[in-house]
Amino acid sequence: MGTIQLNVLAPEQIARAAGYIELVRQEQCTEEERARLEEFHADGAELAKLIGEFGGMLLADYISAVPDEHVDCESGYVVDQLVVVTNRYLKRWCLAGGGANAARVAAEFLIECMQEVDTVHQYLADIRRNAA
Repeated sequence: MGTIQLNVLAPEQIARAAGYIELVRQEQCTEEERARLEEFHADGAELAKLIGEFGGMLLADYISAVPDEHVDCESGYVVDQLVVVTNRYLKRWCLAGGGANAARVAAEFLIECMQEVDTVHQYLADIRRNAA
């Protein structure tokens, strides 16, 4: 099985992407949080690229990790292929030019994935801690 090659994100990029996803997740934003979300959206193309890379990293390394005992079996192969394809489409989607809108939709998709794994807030806190 091939491994997914990702650009290595700096800890501050991981923190920024995780912060953005946390803001998108919240249905009720305070005025300050709304202002931060608008600030994130100000550079939509860079944000979309970052969310695409962050999403690829999450899918490959955190969300869909295949347990060691299943790496060589058919189910492990299927999960690996799903991660490869989803990663490819996530990045393509974010780089296609939708800017902040693409980033927001991608963030919502990642939130859905993370809700299947754990509560989003704790999951993002763990990822931030691991990156630091």
